[in-house]
This record gives sequence, structure tokens and C-alpha cells, in this order.
Amino acid sequence: MKEIDLKAELASISYPGRGIVIGQSDDGTFAVAAYFIMGRSENSRNRIFIEEGEGIRTKAFDPSKLTDPHLVIYSPVRVFKNNTIVTNGDQTDTIFDGLQAGKSFEEALQSREFEDDAPNFTPRISGIMHIEKNTFDYALSILKSDDGDGSRCNRFTYSYEKPQNGIAHFIHTYTGDGNPLPSYEGEPKKVKISGNIDDFSISLWESLHSENKVSLFVRYIDIKTGKYESRIINKRQ
Repeated sequence: MKEIDLKAELASISYPGRGIVIGQSDDGTFAVAAYFIMGRSENSRNRIFIEEGEGIRTKAFDPSKLTDPHLVIYSPVRVFKNNTIVTNGDQTDTIFDGLQAGKSFEEALQSREFEDDAPNFTPRISGIMHIEKNTFDYALSILKSDDGDGSRCNRFTYSYEKPQNGIAHFIHTYTGDGNPLPSYEGEPKKVKISGNIDDFSISLWESLHSENKVSLFVRYIDIKTGKYESRIINKRQ
């Protein structure tokens, strides 16, 4: 698969929805993860990311305007031992509980499917980063309806061993705007990433649609030590 420029890719998509980027920094030092959310409705836009333990959760910016917490309030990032979990919904908890019970990433997700938001049937996208003994690997998953059929779920898992420097994989929920919203198609996109955590965070944030972007989370994990730095950018402060 040919590498594409992440910034250009985001600029070409009117409404990617929620997105996960996982890969390795260009100097090979860090495992990199990013997660962003976008919104069209006031309920979706009325959110911020806040830190919670070693992860983050979404929170209503103005609690008085929260009309429906279902599908918008959840923990996108949690850490279990040397695994960092990143998802677009409450399946973060499903994966965390599954790992605790000795299940694999893929096995844990067998109990879940796409979101119950007909007629969109928004895909559930998930990622996991595993760092151990100075090595790093990751996987991405998408659970989506079968061409908009809410009675059938298609499940895809993509695993990446020995990541390349400056290369990541990007998966998101929608191919663009529409009613209903068109689900993501194909395998995760191979994208180029570069710069330190601040450079990457700013570049990614500036690439998102100015009206629809809501929040961004970025984490750089030192592959040798496991120590990490994180950045959160919220449109509403």
C-alpha cells in the first residue's frame, strides 16, 4: 500500500467523523497514537476530552445542554499493563475487561458490533498498542454493518508487527458527509507522520474541518522506557 500524507488526506474528507491514528515516530523512538472526534449536532459538539487515570474520557462542556449521553460520553483511551487501548466508544471498557480476563483484543470485541444509531450504523473503530521488551506492535479493528444492513455485522482486524519509522495507519468512521452517513470502507490507510508530539498535534488539529472538529488527543510513548507524553486540544475551552 502506498503511503499518503495524513494532513492532505484529512483535508480531502469533508466529514471523517471519529478517527484513530497509530504508528511509529519518524526517529523510531516513540509509539504514536492519536484520536479525534468531530460533530454535526450540538449534542456532539458539546464535548471536551479530560484526563482520567492513564487515559481520557469525554465530558459535556456545558452539562445543561447535554441531551443524550448515549454514544457521546465514554472513555476513548485506557491503559491495561503494557497495552494502550484507543476506541471511538464504550468498547474501550469491553477490551479492557477482556484483557483482564485473558482474552485477546479480537476476542474481546466479539461481543460488540456497530453502534445502534440507525440509519447510520456508525462503525466501531478500535486500536491497541502493545509495548514489551523494547518492541512495539499494534492492531486496528472495525466493526461495521454489511452495506448498511443493521442485521449483519462485518468484523475486520488488522495487525501490524515491526512498524516502520514515520509510518502509521489511519482509520475513521465515515467516508464523508451525508444522510445517512457513509461508513468507512477498506483497510486502514497507510500514512506518513513526522515531528515531535507538539508538531504532530498541531498539524493534525489544523487539518481537521474548522467547524466540525471537537477534540483531539495525542500520545507519544517511549518504546524503551514506556514513559509517555500526552496532548489534549479541545475546541471549547
